[in-house]
Amino acid sequence: MSEKEFEHLKIEWPTKIDEQGNVIREGTIDGNYAVISINRPDRLNALTEQTVSEISGALRIMELDGSVRAVVLRGTKDFTKKPAFSAGADLAAAFSPGLNPSIPMHMSIAMRIRHRDYDEIEQFSKPLIAAVDGFALGGGCELVLACDIVIASDRAVFALPEINRGILPGNGGITRMTARIGINRALRVAYFGEQFDAKTMLDWGLVSWMAPAEEEFEKLVHEKAKWLSEAPTTALFVIKKCVKFGTRYEQLGLIMEQMGFGINQASFDAKEGILAFNRKIKCPKCGGKGKFEDGTKCDMCGGRRKIKDTPHFKGI
Repeated sequence: MSEKEFEHLKIEWPTKIDEQGNVIREGTIDGNYAVISINRPDRLNALTEQTVSEISGALRIMELDGSVRAVVLRGTKDFTKKPAFSAGADLAAAFSPGLNPSIPMHMSIAMRIRHRDYDEIEQFSKPLIAAVDGFALGGGCELVLACDIVIASDRAVFALPEINRGILPGNGGITRMTARIGINRALRVAYFGEQFDAKTMLDWGLVSWMAPAEEEFEKLVHEKAKWLSEAPTTALFVIKKCVKFGTRYEQLGLIMEQMGFGINQASFDAKEGILAFNRKIKCPKCGGKGKFEDGTKCDMCGGRRKIKDTPHFKGI
């Protein structure tokens, strides 16, 4: 799948360089991460089967792209009505050809198809940040729940309002919401279809960080995505799998940690991190003199002249 095939998405890529240092893709992102923006502003980024399929398809491409070490999933910044991560399922959209809404078995198949994409999004091997500005309702909220980290603006709104249409959040929303905020709160969210602001979801544990909309929100999203995009990728991969899947069965999670540790120890980043911990470099602040020109002791190295080196992770 090429970028041209993403009718409902806008993709922003980092610069890609080959082993010889040649630029093979000019990026627009300052960092080793990509941004997937749901680009249906006239529909408040409402989701169709095509939209969700395109998101999972884009992540499949990014999974094997070494220049992409983290991904931000968001609604388009160029909104025409109101800001929205996604206002949920596009109820005006037709089902896939061959599916008859009046046949219960067909509707179960429709959900299996949708679950396939949501599951693939949740199982994406690299850190996935949901940047939520505005509405995250229904299927949009379920999409947030499939991500790892949630950063919200102070005008973000979360809800599973399907009950008000006589339906239910069947894209994994009930199960994933319960895992994130607990049984009692998840029942309230799904039973009553209430809308909740970002501060409430921050207090309840769904949201990881919150910031004022626009400039401060954008700055925070970039800061966290850039941090993850420069962190040791293999270790993040193991952590993600253990937290999101190992915790479902405790004994399995412990075994995953043991196996994951072995896998990670073979990575460049693990070796570099340990070597850097034991490696000393000349203090950059005082130039290795231990003090400044006025005779005061350097506050970075404490007069020791050398400090521990910072690891230079390559993401492999």
